[in-house]
Amino acid sequence: MSGDDNLLTLSGVHTHIGAYHILHGVDLAVPRGRLTMLLGRNGAGKTTTLRTVMGLWHASQGRVGFAGRTGAASGAAPALDITHWPTPRIAELGVAYVPENMGIFADLTVKENMLLAARAARRAADLDDARLKWIFRLFPAVEKFWNHPAGKLSGGQKQMLAVARAIVEPRQLLIVDEPSKGLAPAIVNNMIDAFAELKGQGVTILLVEQNIHFAQRLGDTVAVMDNGRVVHSGSMAAFSADAQLQRSLLGLAL
Repeated sequence: MSGDDNLLTLSGVHTHIGAYHILHGVDLAVPRGRLTMLLGRNGAGKTTTLRTVMGLWHASQGRVGFAGRTGAASGAAPALDITHWPTPRIAELGVAYVPENMGIFADLTVKENMLLAARAARRAADLDDARLKWIFRLFPAVEKFWNHPAGKLSGGQKQMLAVARAIVEPRQLLIVDEPSKGLAPAIVNNMIDAFAELKGQGVTILLVEQNIHFAQRLGDTVAVMDNGRVVHSGSMAAFSADAQLQRSLLGLAL
């Protein structure tokens, strides 16, 4: 796959958090319109990589590039160097981030949480009605508890709200950290269906996940991290078929 096909690229990215050197030269390519799984043992640097992309932590060395939209006449747009951009400016590119802790505003209602993420809307009536109905179909709990405080939702319902909030407006890139963590199997399957539908609409997705079933069903490409570096990248199908490679990189077979 050529570089022009990648929406997001990390080249030699190092990230320090205080005195700690977490990322040690991460090279990562996220193909446009595909779902890339970022795998690795706990502490490998996956969450730090996502937070560095979003500008929540800044790279001390290396480059984060974002290719932007394509045009029929011009093809892929030149990649922007967003390495040191502030988070709000990165979000304005059409990038949404769902952190592992979900980032729900517990004292606000579900509706108010959704409105906060919809920059073009000041009240519920301003939300895109067709898109809202689509989200309600993906995540019925969002509609059911529309006027309830978000803090009173179950863990699975909060995760649905977190993802729904991220897609309340069209996005170019969706970055999600462990969406299935702690969820019941039925809710995990619902989440898989939702991401599959998003991918079918051409949304590029970068997803950290420990649930192997989730990874195998959704992933197009995979990158495996260890000790702050990407130590393997390729197709998810090839990785799923190679038990020896899985054991050497993850300590277990899928």
